[in-house]
Amino acid sequence: MAEKIIPRLKQLYKVQYVPELQKELNIKNIHDLPKLTKIIVASGTGRNKDDKKHQEIVGITLRKITGQAPVERIAKKSIASFKIRKGMGAPLGQMVTLRGDRMYEFLDRLINVAMPRIRDFHGASATAFDSQGNYTLGINEQSIFPELTFEDTAILHGLQVTFVIENDSAEHSRALLEKFGIPFEKEKGGK
Repeated sequence: MAEKIIPRLKQLYKVQYVPELQKELNIKNIHDLPKLTKIIVASGTGRNKDDKKHQEIVGITLRKITGQAPVERIAKKSIASFKIRKGMGAPLGQMVTLRGDRMYEFLDRLINVAMPRIRDFHGASATAFDSQGNYTLGINEQSIFPELTFEDTAILHGLQVTFVIENDSAEHSRALLEKFGIPFEKEKGGK
């Protein structure tokens, strides 16, 4: 039977990052350390909700960059100004939830292959943490992923990547994401 290959970042987290974070954050119990539990990759279709070609491109993009089939999201409530009714037929967006090995493999490709291809990139926003310590990264166009062909990038659309981190503060989440290699933008004033 073939030996299972462990993703590089998962191995680094277990062997190297856990002891380093324990020391840096002064946390005695390893179960209290920040831990990446899932990554959600989503794309809203917005004003293109009725365009079948746009919906198809979004689905292909998510399928190719994550390796999973996306789930279509429909309206949960009516919003008159956006001409949206609760449960309306056309999906408002699509999303994929990654866990386990696929999550670590996607994270590795995102940080080491896709992010260096972002034009005029000065680092990820340091203010995109929510109150639970989860982090959301907005990507303006899907063309940074090398898995996509020219035809897949003919209609540009954005992506939202949410890192769900099990912990108690944004500072601990940031420390974990910095260990993984996400470059945060430098604070003004030379810090």
